[in-house]
Amino acid sequence: MQNRIIHKQKIPSPHPAIELFLITYWSEGLKVKGYLAEPVSSHPLPGLVYLRGGIKNVGMVRIQRLIQWASEGFVVIAPFYRGNKGGEGQEDFAGRDREDANTACEILLQHPSVNPKSVHVLGFSRGGVMALLVALKHKEVASLISWNGVTDMFLTYEERVDLRRMMKRVIGGTPNKFPDRYRFRTPLDQLCSIQSSVLIIHGAKDQHVSIEHAYRLERALIEQSKDVHTWYYSTYDHHFPPKRQQQILQQAAQWMKQQVRE
Repeated sequence: MQNRIIHKQKIPSPHPAIELFLITYWSEGLKVKGYLAEPVSSHPLPGLVYLRGGIKNVGMVRIQRLIQWASEGFVVIAPFYRGNKGGEGQEDFAGRDREDANTACEILLQHPSVNPKSVHVLGFSRGGVMALLVALKHKEVASLISWNGVTDMFLTYEERVDLRRMMKRVIGGTPNKFPDRYRFRTPLDQLCSIQSSVLIIHGAKDQHVSIEHAYRLERALIEQSKDVHTWYYSTYDHHFPPKRQQQILQQAAQWMKQQVRE
């Protein structure tokens, strides 16, 4: 971990039993930034890679959300992705910036306060596809949660007319012109090699990431006889009501803690 983290700056934490840091770490030769939350504990803790949604400042990691997970007893790392908040490089929407998430996972696996058999990854919105990519690369990941997560970039382009200009700019063109670039960002046909238990949480009324993303992920995992669980909510959209979000978060934290690698 030490040779990956370049700088670790303690910043004010809203929780007295959780230390919060702004970190800078190496990812593919780039200096990338993120948050690291460490509950004060004398025992090894589970680790969580929290993968944000959006792009640039839209969907940026919120300290409140980070602390919610850390207060459930996880050491949490949350990358901003390259090119954000002073980080080097350019974010490219689950392209090479997937390595920022992969490196964050490796930092947790080596963290002295983390039980390496209990490392988990959670992706919200665009972070859903990032989480899948991390779990595919790191067989050590015990569980994965996709929460209102993107799983199919072709479907995102089709559904989100408002994002097409951004996607063409960042990815380099349309799915028709560059299908390989969208396929590179859509791991649904690679799930035969995933080892993690998977929990899919999705609101049926989500208009940012349709529940079809969840259904496609569920079907692909079932076809490969993988361990998949679904929590679908018929009345919720992209952002769950705060009280229910907190309750579901606590239930999801308990589920994750039950998933431990052999």
